[in-house]
Amino acid sequence: MKNVPEQYQRCGQEIMQRADALAVHTEAEGMLTRTYLTAMHHAAAQQLSEWMTAAGMQVRRDHAGNVIGRYEAAPGRTGAAALVTGSHFDTVRNGGKYDGNLGILLPVSCIAEWHRAGRRFPFPIDVIGFAEEEGVRFKATLLGSRAVAGTFDKSVLNNLDEQGNSMREVMRAAGFDPDRLDASAWPAAEVAAFVEVHIEQGPLLLNEALPVGVVTAISGATRFMGELQGLAGHAGTVPMHMRRDAAMTAAEIGLYIEQRCSGRAGLVGTMGIMEVPNGAANVVPGSARFSIDIRAEQDQIRQDAVEDVISEIDRICARRNVGVRLRKTHEAGSVPCAAHLQRQLASAIEACGLPLRHLPSGAGHDAMALAAIADVAMLFVRCGNGGISHHPDEIMTPEDAAIAAQVFSRFVENFAA
Repeated sequence: MKNVPEQYQRCGQEIMQRADALAVHTEAEGMLTRTYLTAMHHAAAQQLSEWMTAAGMQVRRDHAGNVIGRYEAAPGRTGAAALVTGSHFDTVRNGGKYDGNLGILLPVSCIAEWHRAGRRFPFPIDVIGFAEEEGVRFKATLLGSRAVAGTFDKSVLNNLDEQGNSMREVMRAAGFDPDRLDASAWPAAEVAAFVEVHIEQGPLLLNEALPVGVVTAISGATRFMGELQGLAGHAGTVPMHMRRDAAMTAAEIGLYIEQRCSGRAGLVGTMGIMEVPNGAANVVPGSARFSIDIRAEQDQIRQDAVEDVISEIDRICARRNVGVRLRKTHEAGSVPCAAHLQRQLASAIEACGLPLRHLPSGAGHDAMALAAIADVAMLFVRCGNGGISHHPDEIMTPEDAAIAAQVFSRFVENFAA
């Protein structure tokens, strides 16, 4: 890190140490699992609050459980719209230490450096630790950022966790008032911009030996759950040409999705679930369940692929004499990052003497929700192990944390709304 100034090297080391410390707050021994409003989730929120306070920030929690730290503007600048940053501190089951957490820890460390130097800006800086993004406990995503954006769907308050507790009950037990979620929404006039720092969760920066990159857009996504109904039969007695095999029908659908979504930059398709209920080795499967996830940076490309997949499913099922039922479970349009914020991030990267790379985000992020009230931008940071994320093998280096802190600091210090 010889080319990185000392203060950012300190930030990099502190970020890594705090990521380790935050990972101690887990619900499962031997793996990192931290879901919305559990005891370990509250413990992580308390730790973040303490670090924010030590960095010179005023800290509060809203009715969604978000942890919000404000670094006030310079004297005489009261009332200025805030530069807002942050990410989520919940995790997937058996997740990694840097997904989400980096986007909170990094700005807090940068703010601590400014606080020690007595430096303030013409605008306040708000760091939000979003309480929920992953959707693990209640099968509803982006709860924290949707509350801030004023787009929280209150129907999900009735969703149940695996123990049968409703989100509404859990929030009340934790001391938050679900009936006052509207009070957690921020007026758009109070937000100058939202910028999120996040590990890439992919291999592009790693493969190109680049520490950071500027996100151009967050890909839109369409998801379905499908159910197939064929006819079960004995594996030894039903001739191949007479079978109504639901599992092979699902397999053919999956292969078509792979073929249709290959060869087009930014378009991806996944069948992450394929199940045969009550399957047995000697039975032709009579039913199957599967999922579809199609994403693209450009909405029209995604929508065209979805239409083609649905049409092909109908053809495959008709040919195989298998019934099908598709249920759309998610639809989100792509979110472009604001051009003027992309330019400012690019300038910060180049000012640090680094190569510039623009790339899309295939994963969803809290910035998608914040786009409802502000222009958004994202800085991606390289992760190792082939870009693995949502997994214990998710890694990054202190050097990259330091470089990202330097780039983020340069961005803030020269920020123009």
